[in-house]
Amino acid sequence: MSELSNLLQGVEVEWKPLGEVIYSLKTGLNPRKNFQLNTVDAKGYYVTVREIQNGEIVFLNNTDRVNDRALELINNRSNLDLGDILFSGTGTIGRTAVIKTKPKNWNIKEGVYVIKPNSNEINSSYLSYLLNSSEIIKEYSKKIVGSPVSSLPMSELKKLQIPIPPLPVQKEIVRILDTFTELTAELTAELTARKKQYNYYREQLLSFEEGEVEWKTLGELAENLDSMRKPVTSGLRESGDIPYYGASGVVDYVKDYIFEGDYLLISEDGANLIARNTPIAFSISGKTWVNNHAHVLKFNTYAERRFVEYYLNSIDLTPYISGAAQPKLNQKNLNNIKIPNPSQDEQERIVSILDKFDVLTTSISEGLPKEIELRQKQYEYYRDLLLTFPSL
Repeated sequence: MSELSNLLQGVEVEWKPLGEVIYSLKTGLNPRKNFQLNTVDAKGYYVTVREIQNGEIVFLNNTDRVNDRALELINNRSNLDLGDILFSGTGTIGRTAVIKTKPKNWNIKEGVYVIKPNSNEINSSYLSYLLNSSEIIKEYSKKIVGSPVSSLPMSELKKLQIPIPPLPVQKEIVRILDTFTELTAELTAELTARKKQYNYYREQLLSFEEGEVEWKTLGELAENLDSMRKPVTSGLRESGDIPYYGASGVVDYVKDYIFEGDYLLISEDGANLIARNTPIAFSISGKTWVNNHAHVLKFNTYAERRFVEYYLNSIDLTPYISGAAQPKLNQKNLNNIKIPNPSQDEQERIVSILDKFDVLTTSISEGLPKEIELRQKQYEYYRDLLLTFPSL
């Protein structure tokens, strides 16, 4: 940081409206009458705010597609090029990404703005970092309009006052911040690799040949304590420090408890039974309260509970789920789920291996997610420190 301080000595940091340091501020094109999405000949990608992630353009499985004619129409308006900055100006406002390779098979939606910086005045990466700094976000947030879909008018974004230090200072700031973001990206890539490895070993460890192990129903393996559950509407809950659980985890904290010990909760209803965005089986410990949206199961040992938890989260439960508008796993179907039942020693071995992967890939206290969180906080601290200049 001392090198940056030396660079700033004796130099002036100007404040200018964004519109004075860019060539143009444009946006993409809405389909409306111009083109259709996802036609049979659609091969290009149609980038919206959801594809702008952590400073990168990420093409997702559900990213909309457009054909060559649509790409041409959109590009006539957006005119994307190297060094341009994408800025999400509607909905989730403020996500940015610098275009680092010439776009060939993608273009942007209306509401995603393309900022074309004047490279003689401002560095693209510096401007992208700046637009994510706390002070600048605070300033442009004052100009956001609209409900329920919010937007930041391009005319207001052009008026945004931003600090413009000399280009060498801008580049040094970018170099420092790039170091932080690259480290976070490396950790994220490591986490993705570990999750794939975890999924592979989980599948291998929880797959059994016919006749290899005894199979039992979940009703035979666990004691069901659903009758002890007590739902309490939010207005009647007395606030406290005891977790109040629902179908997908903690939904509140209350003063009293109805369970004390180690249990396995399994989602009883809700869209997550199908979507599986979060685990449908999860362990709880200590004093807790559970409402009637999660089944409560008690096991004799830690290994039995965790083995069933891992198994249920690895298999398709669709055959046991009823209801279309509101998916439900009722108690009868829950009890009939077939579970492999290897020996106690084998369950302990499998659980020991999967627990290690679980800590590494999901723990927010000691695994990679925790390290990524710490690095992100470190980056945000230095970003705001480096991008805070004397105001006008």
